[in-house]
Amino acid sequence: MAATDISKLEEHLTTRSYVEGYTPSQADVHVFKAITSEPSAAANPHVARWYTHIKSYAAEHASLPGSSTAGEGFVGESIKAPDAEGDDDEIDLFGEDEEEDAEAERVKAERVAAYNAKKANKPKTVAKSVVTMDVKPWDDETDMEALEKSVRSIEQDGLVWGASKLVAIGYGIKKLQITLVVEDEKVSTDELQEKIAEFDDYVQSTDIAAMQKL
Repeated sequence: MAATDISKLEEHLTTRSYVEGYTPSQADVHVFKAITSEPSAAANPHVARWYTHIKSYAAEHASLPGSSTAGEGFVGESIKAPDAEGDDDEIDLFGEDEEEDAEAERVKAERVAAYNAKKANKPKTVAKSVVTMDVKPWDDETDMEALEKSVRSIEQDGLVWGASKLVAIGYGIKKLQITLVVEDEKVSTDELQEKIAEFDDYVQSTDIAAMQKL
């Protein structure tokens, strides 16, 4: 293969992995066989990289798909001979290949954009926790119904009150054990306990008995 052909192949492979398409084909085999000696990695790094890669397919050269015609532009006629007036303009080596690559890139860009849009529109997972809270009264004379009503009066975005029960703790005193679901980013259990403690006519203290992520 002439030096001018190698130069054109180097330019072509700067932005491509193969002579044609996205997998090894007969086009690569055709150009590979036209190169009589291993290309210099220093002078033509992309050709050298491609050459080594196609060489690794040596046992499969005959079975690779496609036609060798796509590689003919790099073998023997890479530059148009000067005419009588000295016109030495280069011919278009890539032709329809460039159009096909441009179309492939457009389709790829559309798919990437569609994927990113789908990913952006995917609902964000909301982190939630199930909390079991103990609310202790002052004594056995505390109105537990009023205590629970006060606790449930606290309304906040991301807070949902659940089931509750009274649990005996001794000396005739019962504590309120109540379940709630909170969105972790919106509700602080520490701040919630502070709000409950403000009902000091009924509430002596609160404790988080259990917490589990949903």
